[in-house]
Amino acid sequence: MTQFTRREWLTAASSAATMAMPWPMVSFGADSATKEAINIGSRRELFVDDFLIEKLVDAKFVAHQPEAQEAVIACEEPWEGNTSAYFTLFQDGELFRMYYRGSHWDVAAKKETHPEFTCYAESRDGLSWTKPKLGLFEFNGSKENNIVWTGDGTHCFTPFKDQNPDCLADAKYKALSGIPKRSLHAYQSADGIRWKRIRSEPVITEGAFDSQNLAFWDTERNCYVDYHRTKADGVRHIMTATSSDFLNWTKPVLLNFGDAPSEHLYTNAIQQYVRAPHLLIGFPTRFQPKTQQVEPVFMTSRDGLRFKRWPDALIPITAPAERDGNRSNYMTWGLLQLPGRPNELSVYATERYYAGPGSRVRRFTFRTDGFVSIHAEAKSELLTKPVIFTGKQLTLNFKTAATGSVKAELQDASGKPIPGFALADCKTLQGDAIDQPVTWHADLSKLSGQPVRIRFVLENTDLFAMKFV
Repeated sequence: MTQFTRREWLTAASSAATMAMPWPMVSFGADSATKEAINIGSRRELFVDDFLIEKLVDAKFVAHQPEAQEAVIACEEPWEGNTSAYFTLFQDGELFRMYYRGSHWDVAAKKETHPEFTCYAESRDGLSWTKPKLGLFEFNGSKENNIVWTGDGTHCFTPFKDQNPDCLADAKYKALSGIPKRSLHAYQSADGIRWKRIRSEPVITEGAFDSQNLAFWDTERNCYVDYHRTKADGVRHIMTATSSDFLNWTKPVLLNFGDAPSEHLYTNAIQQYVRAPHLLIGFPTRFQPKTQQVEPVFMTSRDGLRFKRWPDALIPITAPAERDGNRSNYMTWGLLQLPGRPNELSVYATERYYAGPGSRVRRFTFRTDGFVSIHAEAKSELLTKPVIFTGKQLTLNFKTAATGSVKAELQDASGKPIPGFALADCKTLQGDAIDQPVTWHADLSKLSGQPVRIRFVLENTDLFAMKFV
């Protein structure tokens, strides 16, 4: 039995970064039948790569786009403007917080109309956002504004709430921010509103930094991780480093995208996926130098270094309302589950950059766990590698067509159906469910801790995720 952490995942999983996706049959290492089982315990596994997959028959991976919803905030205050950008959103108890750069560019005069500021907004539902009058910093003779930081660091101030269990009370909120082309500095706050630089010296100096450079406490690796912009071989790229104290960082290294094409990537929006924190997801922004247009794409990783990057635009420039202009289609950093909406996840993307009185943010929604699916039309099969689970029930996230179905069979490590868990013993699943239990004629808890394979038989179905509970 092998327990794979994000640091120690199977070498075979790295092939996900270059995975071809034909229909007929795809084998992801038949020899693994003789290898040790993967201990998944009771964690949720999303089908975003081939890590657990032994074989696909007449099925393929499909990446899904989020659906456009309402615009939630416009940056039209005098201290904001049409180049307001680099939005960060996260949940903090019952409150949702948003931080962003307030700035404006006079297109005719080709110059800034005021200094850059870091601004703040908040919401109880993720839909209606307010800009509190904080009284902290003066603009045009008044402190009646939502500015939380001025001076160095306002270009891309990117806060997070620290999940480090040893975090001190006066540093519950932290941020990295870049002085473009020079360095990254560290900041902290007790309340998320009143900030101070932790020290005068920079904490990271290798990189470009004129982007949304971010960091967070990785609960799987038990350290702070940073992801920031750099340039490599003439292309905008992403680097990462780690730290135990947020001040002393390892030497940054480039992310590995396997055989994915070399493309300009500006922001990265990398984060742990809340429902499966051993997985990292990211929404990097692909930049087109010839047109100055941008479009977010999707990527995933199990170790924070090697990423599978999907080629298609996640939010195309043809999506609603003014996102085909210069830098008008960035994904923000944040993935929210809003109150009363258990079946969807909200992401936010910018529009109307350089246009109108101010840039704007629009909400988009994914199905919960719905970034990528195993898609089957005709009758298809998915066979997992041997896994070891903890629990007494298997639940699935799937959606079938009216004529679609899902069934599952449990096999022993050698591939023989386990009595009571054969395909004929499984109740057929149909419909649309996020956490639907699979039922057989036997007690699943008796197999907890033993190596098993899972054979899924799918027809007109999208299978997104599974979890033993």
